[in-house]
Amino acid sequence: MEDSVDQHLARWRGKAPYDERTEAIVTRMQFLVKHIRQAKDRALSNVGLQEFEFETLHRLVSHEGSMTPSELAKELLLSPAGTTGRLDTLEQAGLIRRLRGTGDRRRVEVELTEAGHAKWLAAMELRAVVESDMIATLDPASRETLNELLKRMLAKVETTRDAFTSPH
Repeated sequence: MEDSVDQHLARWRGKAPYDERTEAIVTRMQFLVKHIRQAKDRALSNVGLQEFEFETLHRLVSHEGSMTPSELAKELLLSPAGTTGRLDTLEQAGLIRRLRGTGDRRRVEVELTEAGHAKWLAAMELRAVVESDMIATLDPASRETLNELLKRMLAKVETTRDAFTSPH
């Protein structure tokens, strides 16, 4: 069985200095990530969400449905102005609401609405179908092996990341 990476390797064979096995693995991972991203974007579109909206709702769900705007900004790596614009959009859509603190009127809590939770859940269900469908081609033992191999690779990258980014 041939895939698009086999064709890619054939086009580049003898033209660039690389290890073909490494190129095959890395390129397949890149292509899989691209396919996952596109499928997840389609799933979000099907429920009427954009990625930034989903990510904001996702953070709220992970914090029991309520956070301050500054907590959200920090987790989403956004400026306060960027967070405000995002929250305005979600509030207008009825997916979140902003509540003033009772003890301190300056404090604002961002709360997930029932409609926001329902949209998030619908997106999660569709995204899970995408992931499950891709993984279904592997038997349980292969899934476990792949998971362990990817974990080892990621752990290596995460522990050596600074070595590649720090100036010498």
